[in-house]
This record gives sequence, C-alpha cells and structure tokens, in this order.
Amino acid sequence: MCCKIIDTHVHIWDLERVEYDWLKDDTSILNKTYLLDQLTPQINAANVVQGVLVQAANNLSDTELMLETAEANSWITGVVGWLPLMQPDATAQLLADKYLKNTYIKGIRHLIHNEPDTAWQLQDTVVESLDILAKNNLPYDAVGVKNEHLITAIKLMEKIPELRIVFDHMNYPPIPLNERFGVWGELMKAASQNPNAFVKISGLGTASGNFTGWTKEDLKPYIAFIIETFGVDRCFCGGDWPVSLLAGEYITTWQAYQSILSELLDEASCEKIFYHNAAKFYNLS
Repeated sequence: MCCKIIDTHVHIWDLERVEYDWLKDDTSILNKTYLLDQLTPQINAANVVQGVLVQAANNLSDTELMLETAEANSWITGVVGWLPLMQPDATAQLLADKYLKNTYIKGIRHLIHNEPDTAWQLQDTVVESLDILAKNNLPYDAVGVKNEHLITAIKLMEKIPELRIVFDHMNYPPIPLNERFGVWGELMKAASQNPNAFVKISGLGTASGNFTGWTKEDLKPYIAFIIETFGVDRCFCGGDWPVSLLAGEYITTWQAYQSILSELLDEASCEKIFYHNAAKFYNLS
C-alpha cells in the first residue's frame, strides 16, 4: 500500500428507513441494508484513513441517514447529499436553513443515470439550482453512465463554468468494448477544458462489465488516459462500496487502483490522487 487514502465514494443504505427506487426490482446482493459498521473493519487493510458518504437515493431521508452516520463515525469527514434540484427555491431554502451550516455537507448529487431523460441536468430549474451550488462553492457529483450524460455535462459547464463538477466512475469508460477511447475519450477531452471539471477514479470493476474476470490491466489504459487528459491535480479515487462488491472485495478494488497508479506515477503524484486532491475538492478537514 503506497500512501494514505481518502475514499471519496462510500454508500450506505437502510431499506427500513429510506426509499431506494432503483433497488425495488434488484435481484443482486445489493438489495439489502448496508451500514457503515460492515465496512469500517476493512478500511485499515486498504490504507483508507478518511471517507466521504455519497448519495444513494433522490430524497432527503437518505441525506439525513448519511449525516447521522457521519456524526457517529470519526473516519467519515464528508457527505455528498441530495437536494430537490428541480425546485430552486426549495434548494436555496434548504441550503440557507440547514445544509450550509452543517460541517459534513461537502457536495450534492442526483441519480441522473436513473432519469429517463439523459439531458435531465440541463432543465432550466436544475441549472438554476446548480448555479446556487456554484455561488456557495458547493461541488456537484455527476453520475453519468452514457456518452449523452457527458454531452449534457459539457453543456452544463458552458452555462455555469464556475461550478465544480466531478465525473463519478469516470463516466463509465468503454472498457467492455476495449475501445481506445472513442466518443467517450473525445468527450472527456472536451470536458477537461474546463478547469473546474474533475474525475473520480471509481466504480471501474463494475464498469468493466466483467464482474468476475476483470484485471488491473483492463482498467489501466483508461485510468492512464484520464490522468493524461485531466492532469494529476484533477483526479481522485473512490471505492464505491457496496456497489463494488458486485465485482470483488473492497480490498481488491483498492489494491488494483494502487498498483495501477504506482506504475503510472511517482509517489508525490500518487499522494495527490489518493489524498490531497480529494481533501481540497471536498474541503475536508
């Protein structure tokens, strides 16, 4: 293990407390409650020293669950919550009355990849809400899985260039096609032109489409491309537990990322991607 890590992408869900629409018809191992005490015993082996809880449902109950969990677990130093972005007035009110005063709220996300409209984030009301985030220096996690999501994100950045945005899971690179790097690559190059665009190296075991047979060599070209395109100052990492369990154990994910990055970069650059960039982007203590 090369250096200390901030895991910027940890999920929890409690099926008794929160509605998770995307899990209702899920028949995988994900359709059960996952709480942080199931993960905490594993973090030392992965050299994870801090974590950020990330939104898993488009409702405030999920955010409240994460905030309660953060307060009870010292290694969690940030929460990427949810706001009703289609309602700018409500978004502004919640920020003013509650979330800007909360020391754990470090970013906002919406499950855009579950919306039928791939241009969901370009609606006028959503753009207005995201502009409110930008004015409050609160970053936005964009969880795209299609090239269309990248296209709309690029248009979004043209409308709000000061919005700090991170592409979760590298916006699902074309690993299953072994494509180097196609439309995804061209769109990532275009997105990188905005200095406020960042990339989260996360979720790649599941993005590979080969849950039981992926190797670090499958992921390495795409990670190398992202680092070359965005630079070592605009990339950081996340484990994506428990979704990542579909494609292997928590430690397996981190061993792969650490091995790949240590082969591509010097120690100082690795420290940026594993720790310093995340701390700066999410304003972590």
